[in-house]
Amino acid sequence: MCSSGIGTGDVLDDVAALVAERNRIDARLARAVRAAEASSAPERDGLKSMASWLRGHCRLSGHQASRLVGNGRALAHLPVLAEAHDAGLVTATQVAVAAEVTTPDRLAAAAAQGVDLGEIDAVLADVAIEQEHDALVVVVKRYCNALDPDGPEPDPTEGRRMSVVRHSDGTVSFHLHLDPVGAERFATAVEAHVQADRPAGDDRSRAQRLADGAVQLADTALATGATPQLRGVKPQVVVKVDAEDLVTGHGTAQLGSGALVSAARARWLACDSSIARVVMGPDGVPLDVGRDQRLATRHIRRAAEVRDGGCVFTGCGAPTWWCDVHHLVHWLDGGPTSLENSALLCERHHTKVHSGFRVQRLPDGRWHTWRPDGTEITTPAPLRAPPLVPA
Repeated sequence: MCSSGIGTGDVLDDVAALVAERNRIDARLARAVRAAEASSAPERDGLKSMASWLRGHCRLSGHQASRLVGNGRALAHLPVLAEAHDAGLVTATQVAVAAEVTTPDRLAAAAAQGVDLGEIDAVLADVAIEQEHDALVVVVKRYCNALDPDGPEPDPTEGRRMSVVRHSDGTVSFHLHLDPVGAERFATAVEAHVQADRPAGDDRSRAQRLADGAVQLADTALATGATPQLRGVKPQVVVKVDAEDLVTGHGTAQLGSGALVSAARARWLACDSSIARVVMGPDGVPLDVGRDQRLATRHIRRAAEVRDGGCVFTGCGAPTWWCDVHHLVHWLDGGPTSLENSALLCERHHTKVHSGFRVQRLPDGRWHTWRPDGTEITTPAPLRAPPLVPA
């Protein structure tokens, strides 16, 4: 008996059997959804579509609901593929890929050109059963392109989608679906930041490096003013924090989205930000709004960029335009806003310094970095070629 209780025999056989069973259940579900849609069943519950009913009554995401409805419609036009799905040989994801063939426009184009959809159905089922998932994607794409070889190029923006899900702990999940060209542009921009940020001892996973690259891409756009103005105001990240919490680093701060972060995180952001004082009355109405105070002037920043040349954290080579101006002694602790009290740090290492690491510029002009335990981070001495020996 398998220790997991799924059945006897090899555990991989159990996995394959469960996948097949899931496929069969998905097929039954898609057919049931199609039947409910065809009979306008959602109207009985005051809803106009099966997608909205699935979201509200079954707590499916919008993407899941739409795919399920689309699969039900596709199976009605592709009986051979539907039979394979019923038998557990084809996954719901494969059916969703094949559904591209059965959109109303493509069905009309196929009928006008005398295409035998039955033959296409048989080919799709054969590829889905016998080959890898990506092979089906290629076949469907080629069919769709051949169906309208001389037609106008589709508007790439029509298929682009991005959903944002905010979680209870303040984190956010993004689901981004782009056309091939848009995806290539986005991936190239993120990859440029990923490849440029490869400090010594970097143990981040590929997924972490991509996420950091995407954040850096946004940081760079906001810092350079490359983003459009919103109602005449430059887009900015807004953080609301009580003055006492900002000084002590205890308590919480609130982002513009409503998400909560620690006051210590607000102190980190305050290193290279504008501060506006707002005095609140007992009823929560602002009584006085002070002027913005820029903590590091553009002249100090320019001088720091010339002096430091990039992130000063040992082993990091992040360029100047990725960096914040960090106060070595925080201005909340009496540190002056001056070149001598400034250091350029990229986002990741700025966070490290506010979490126990320390950077210092010694009299010789070189920057040194210490870990929270007091040990210094060093990099290996550069390799030198052996001297040439005359023949």
